[in-house]
This record gives sequence, structure tokens and C-alpha cells, in this order.
Amino acid sequence: MKLHELKATLAQHSAARVRFQLPDGGFVPAHAHVTEVARIDKRFIDCGGTLRTDTLCRLQTWFADDVEHRLTAGKLAKIFAKAEGILLTDDLDVDVEHEVGHITQFPLGSVEMADGEMIFRLTERHTACLAMDKCLPPAPPVSAFSPLKFNFTETPPAGKCCG
Repeated sequence: MKLHELKATLAQHSAARVRFQLPDGGFVPAHAHVTEVARIDKRFIDCGGTLRTDTLCRLQTWFADDVEHRLTAGKLAKIFAKAEGILLTDDLDVDVEHEVGHITQFPLGSVEMADGEMIFRLTERHTACLAMDKCLPPAPPVSAFSPLKFNFTETPPAGKCCG
């Protein structure tokens, strides 16, 4: 989900409480804070030697013992307003960093309203080879044999039946 889409949804439902739903269907505790809004700029070389870049907006969640804390859409919109100077654009994909035994980043798949809450549905991120054309073995050559062009009536020369 793009940041501009998220900000528009926050503006439409500023009183709604924000909840984060993990890919397995479980929820981040309702009293979670968004402790940072970051612009992540990644420059890297893939395994095929190509220089690549990726930029996204990351929200970091955290929770403590203040179980009465509740994040609203309006409060999150104000945090985004403070972060405009570092985000520089609203055309960024959004992901959420949360600790589930280890720190994990989840892409924000969608935002939906349910029972007065704004549910941030998180999806999974997977690794992949970005240079498959250079890293994988070449595909086997396509056989020139075509059953549509084969002459079934022709007799093979002697001694060449399997040639």
C-alpha cells in the first residue's frame, strides 16, 4: 500500500483506533505505539552485479505496560505530518516493523474498517533472486522434434532406426 493511500484513509476516519493484524491472523497488542516513521533508502548490488535501489516508508511498532494506550488514525496522521520533511514523497510503499520473537518487516497490504477500528492488514515479505537470468542454469534447448511434422510413413535407413 502506498503512503498517499494510507494518509487519505487516516484522514477519513481520524477517530478510529488503529490495529495491526499480522499475516497469521493474530494482532499486535491494541496498546502498541508507532515509535518511528522512517524513510528507508536501500542501495544494493544483486547477485548478478546490477545496482538497484529501493525506498519505502517504515512504521515501527512497540508496546510496553501502558495497556491504556491506544493509537488513533488522527494521531498517526499527525506523526506523518511531522515526518514529511524526511519522507519527501507520499509515493512510497509502507511496511511495518514489529518484533515477533525477532524483528520482522511486514508490507502493509491493506487498511480496512471493522467495528470502529482501522485494521492494518500486514502481509509477508519473501526473498527472491533478482538476477535469475544470470544465476540460474540456462534452460535446456527446445527440441526440434515436432510430432506434427514427423513423417510416420517414411522408412528409416537400415541401421538408423534410433538415430
